[in-house]
Amino acid sequence: MDNLIICDRCGSDACYVDEVIQDIKTYFCYGCGFQTNSLMKEGEEFFDKQKEILPELYKDLFYMDDKGKTWMPSSVNLPQQGMIFANGPSKTQWKWAAVKAIPVAEEEKTKYPIPGKQGQYYEWRMDMTSLKEFPEREYMEALSYIGVLPE
Repeated sequence: MDNLIICDRCGSDACYVDEVIQDIKTYFCYGCGFQTNSLMKEGEEFFDKQKEILPELYKDLFYMDDKGKTWMPSSVNLPQQGMIFANGPSKTQWKWAAVKAIPVAEEEKTKYPIPGKQGQYYEWRMDMTSLKEFPEREYMEALSYIGVLPE
């Protein structure tokens, strides 16, 4: 099963749900940019591991819906397009940050080695000078900014 539903976090009609395997579903809302899955519940080992590795802002932005699922901001990292992530000093002062990817100049390749791959270098890098911020409900605009969705 995969289809669009109403988001349990923000009420948007742009929440994509996908049944990965029986009893495990993922939810990704293009309205608010938050995501969850069937294992993002208190007491689940998967949830506990997420809490250990996520940045504090992401944990501060956790939202538990009335079904017990915990929603968190998504992170997008597309090496040839860009990345999107939650950014800000607190849960009351944050925005989506979008950064475009640019090709690495031939003369700069040695600055961008691929870990564990001696003599290999990244072809693209994130151009932090292109950082643009978007309010929470403009997540799709952030996707458009990095070229994932048409403008």
